[in-house]
Amino acid sequence: MAIDQAALNQIAGTLARHFDVLFYVEIRTGQYVLYSCSDTYRIMGVPDEGDHFFAMVKKTAQKCTHPNDLEMVIRIHDRGTLLEYLTLDRHYSAVFRLILDGKVIHTRLVSIMCDDDEHIICALENVEDEYKKAEEVKKNLQSAERMARMDELTGIRNKNAFQEYSAEIEEKIRNGKKDFHFGVVVCDVNDLKRINDTRGHSLGDEMIQRTSRMICGVYKHSPVFRTGGDEFSVVLGEKDFEQRDYLLELLRRESASNKITHTGPVVASGMAVYEPWRGDSFSTVYKRADSEMYENKKYLKTQKNIQNSVMPNDLDTIIPKERRRKLDGLFGAFLTMAGDGYVYLCDMRYDFSRWSIQTINDFGMESEYLYRAGEAWSKYVHPDDLEQYKRVVNETLNVEGEVMPFHYRVRKPDGSYVTISTKGFVLTDENGDPEYFGGIMLPDD
Repeated sequence: MAIDQAALNQIAGTLARHFDVLFYVEIRTGQYVLYSCSDTYRIMGVPDEGDHFFAMVKKTAQKCTHPNDLEMVIRIHDRGTLLEYLTLDRHYSAVFRLILDGKVIHTRLVSIMCDDDEHIICALENVEDEYKKAEEVKKNLQSAERMARMDELTGIRNKNAFQEYSAEIEEKIRNGKKDFHFGVVVCDVNDLKRINDTRGHSLGDEMIQRTSRMICGVYKHSPVFRTGGDEFSVVLGEKDFEQRDYLLELLRRESASNKITHTGPVVASGMAVYEPWRGDSFSTVYKRADSEMYENKKYLKTQKNIQNSVMPNDLDTIIPKERRRKLDGLFGAFLTMAGDGYVYLCDMRYDFSRWSIQTINDFGMESEYLYRAGEAWSKYVHPDDLEQYKRVVNETLNVEGEVMPFHYRVRKPDGSYVTISTKGFVLTDENGDPEYFGGIMLPDD
């Protein structure tokens, strides 16, 4: 694990801020490395590395897990049980309580099977604030009037509220209100029934909550409704209506990324807008959006992951299979920890790289795998910024070893340019020579 540990150590040191504790575990041996950005979890006294991950977890759980959750924690950290979950879906999460320094902390476990099928990532995230907010929402829903209009699980409006809201819009249409426009977005969570049947309703409930946060995060200026078990609807307000095409694409990009990385809900979506010349009512607009959502749902179910469909037939002549598997494993861990942004990782020995799906979508790149990436990416850089870009990359590879943040412009498919800031790193081999070059690019505000 020496090279992988060194790589993950530099990646974690630069970007692993989402989780409080992260374990990189070799499945066969149980050998693990721990990365932590939180002093709170140091109270558990777990060594930074060791040889018996599953035994260590069971021993540590006895000391600091809430008694009511202990049985569950031990069960889900059994090697066989966890591998069964990850073989089924490559991603598993659960929430339980820890008692650290006399305080109860609600904690989310996220376990992910790496692309090499030889390692797993187990991460802990403090969700106490999230839990308290959920409890606060429950208290605020005690009145009968609010209970009738709010969904208890997610805290957003429910089907009753949706029916009332749609009736108000129907009334405006009947009254012939001028300069009136709206749009409807219909969303549906993929595979929720399978998750409930195979993984339990508690995980299904968490998936619904995460879907709600995902949709609300995109449509910040519009009312969002949970209209069924796995169904959500958005009635587009003024600002979101103006940006409706962009926001729908944003939602679909996030869903596509979740499908590839197994780190979040996959949501089918469809949209329609009010067109008076068609004699529209609210219900006809909704039906068109619902029909488009089902078309998107069919597409998602039949589409393979991009990483499986864009590989050229002669790829093995460019980079050996084992080397490619290592790149995929490191990239998967990097992408999980990086969060938002355009992520890339290049194998310097073979001049072969992998790029995040968001980069492909936003800049029209032909594949998430690129040979001679330096030449390929340079084509997108603004001509006036190209000299600076090449100089910084050259200094990084030959002198600095770390990309200090710098700004340059990159061309989008429509010919316009967006300014991005780049931050990255170089991973060296045992001889100190550059072996991997990676980083994250963020659009400037």
